[in-house]
Amino acid sequence: MIQIRDLNLTFAGGRKIFDNLNWQIDTASRTGLVGPNGIGKTTLLRAILGQVTADSGDITVSPLSATVGYLPQDLAELPDVTLMQYLKDRTGITAAEKRLKRCSEELAAAPASEHVRLMKLHDEAAAAYENLGGYSFEALSRKALHGLGFHDGDDARPCGEFSGGWKMRVTLAGLLLSRPDILLLDEPTNHLDTESMEWLENWLSDYRGTLVAISHDRVFMDKVMKSIAELHSGRIRVYKGNFSDYLRASAEQKAQLEQAAARQKEEIAKTKEFIERFRYKATKAAQVQSRIKALEKTQIIRTETAARRVTLKFPPCPPSGHIVLTLTDLGMAYGTHRVFENLNATVERGQKIALVGANGAGKSTLSRLISGKERPTSGNCETGYHVLPAFFSQESAENLNYDRTVWQEICPLNMDMSEAEKRALLGSFLFSGDDIHKPVKVLSGGEKSRLSLVKILMNPSNFLILDEPTNHLDMTTRELFQQALLAYDGTLLIVSHDRYFLNQLAQRVWELRDGALYDYAGNYSRFIEQRQASLAQDAPHAGPDVKRRGGERDKKREEAQRRNEIYRRKKVYADELAALEERIDGLEKRKKKDERELCRPEVLSDSVRIQALMKDLADAVAAVEAATSRWEELMEIIEKIEKGE
Repeated sequence: MIQIRDLNLTFAGGRKIFDNLNWQIDTASRTGLVGPNGIGKTTLLRAILGQVTADSGDITVSPLSATVGYLPQDLAELPDVTLMQYLKDRTGITAAEKRLKRCSEELAAAPASEHVRLMKLHDEAAAAYENLGGYSFEALSRKALHGLGFHDGDDARPCGEFSGGWKMRVTLAGLLLSRPDILLLDEPTNHLDTESMEWLENWLSDYRGTLVAISHDRVFMDKVMKSIAELHSGRIRVYKGNFSDYLRASAEQKAQLEQAAARQKEEIAKTKEFIERFRYKATKAAQVQSRIKALEKTQIIRTETAARRVTLKFPPCPPSGHIVLTLTDLGMAYGTHRVFENLNATVERGQKIALVGANGAGKSTLSRLISGKERPTSGNCETGYHVLPAFFSQESAENLNYDRTVWQEICPLNMDMSEAEKRALLGSFLFSGDDIHKPVKVLSGGEKSRLSLVKILMNPSNFLILDEPTNHLDMTTRELFQQALLAYDGTLLIVSHDRYFLNQLAQRVWELRDGALYDYAGNYSRFIEQRQASLAQDAPHAGPDVKRRGGERDKKREEAQRRNEIYRRKKVYADELAALEERIDGLEKRKKKDERELCRPEVLSDSVRIQALMKDLADAVAAVEAATSRWEELMEIIEKIEKGE
């Protein structure tokens, strides 16, 4: 159990982080710690660990022998050893192995008179090794590593070879395998793909220790947590149930508090009116004095001031052609490593597509190809008529001007937005007050990422390609961002591991798997259902591994052939459709030009000129009608092809 009593902490500058904070975390509880970014959640975890010293109050962990494991957001460098060796060192297996080996060697070399004593030490060492799971440790470790997305043989690789996201998984694996009594996790789902998150959720659901986790992943918080602790105004308020239960209970509680505050305000007003009315009447003096005293003793009900909700709104989308993106036999390789090949797909105007897949499947690579940041090694990736793409990735921060302030980066953009609108947009992405005058070079990685996202959203575009845009956003900002994307009338392709976020947005899901692209209609939940149904359908027919792999290859080949056939049939009509859209656009411009000419005074006095313009305008109108009719025919044909008719 963790007991926090009367905790107070004020940062330099007078900002109060904890204000007589009290919190009891029961043994074997699973609690999600929530609150806006910067409210002090990470600081509270570090205070429990003893890494932050409070101004007053105390924190006790019982029993004193309880072990505490902590996953921070900012990871320390890993030692220069193999992954398996790191796990053994981290969990105490290495020390136990050395102790057992030393006892065995001493026993073998000792005279008979020492055997009884040394045998006892050997048995103790063997028992300690067994209690740690030493005999089955490597098998258990590989199972955990596979769950977190590592491949066979990765356990023999040096830790230094892994990238930042994979180093987080290495640290997480070591933490879980060490089986501490108390787990403190700060954003554990960052850098995890969907399969790894699902494995972690299952592991934590079976965990018998005490868990406290900070996370902005709503699905994770719903699946794992049994209570939610909200950090607000320096204090903790605990709600029973998962995150969805917390949202309902919190909303009800706030509504009740506001109603009570409104009633109290009305009663106070009536009391004050009575006092003023009868203050100077001797017959009412006792009643007036009684009410004055009652008023003085009244404790005002304080309602939580709701943060001003900023509605995010994208600039109007310039119109694009119907076909926004066409992938034709697209392939990408880096040296001998082929990421994917023969990808064929078409994206139509207004579609919102989620791009998913395991880490390393090629999602970011495909995003960069579509945005034009990289060129494919085979095939084509073409955007349609009047398509204006905007691309965001975690590397977008590299394009910021580090010599400017936050405001200087934003101010020159999109002159159609007022200064107030720009400040409101920055505020919704957690840049408020003096933060907007911070130099870019002093911002944290998360702040730079958010600023890059703001810059991209301010510029007019009609095709957003977003690679992990919700990293470093708290839940409130994610909600605002999500609503803005739902209202966005352009086309959207989004890579994210936030399942709730994807489920609210996606109308279509692309899955990159084994170098191929699988297209699913519907939102993310529908995609999961379809994928699970497909796996369940294959399972009863599964024979030996070789046959199953062969069957999977045959099925993938058939699916690829079917997609390619649909693509080839559509492409002829899609090309004509794109040409028609260009023609219609040109004819519309011609119509507007003729109409403007007919409004000019000098033209109105020239009958010959008027006749020529009227004939040209009539021809343009007829041509638009004919082209539009053919456009509608082509759309019907394409829809039938997509349905397999």
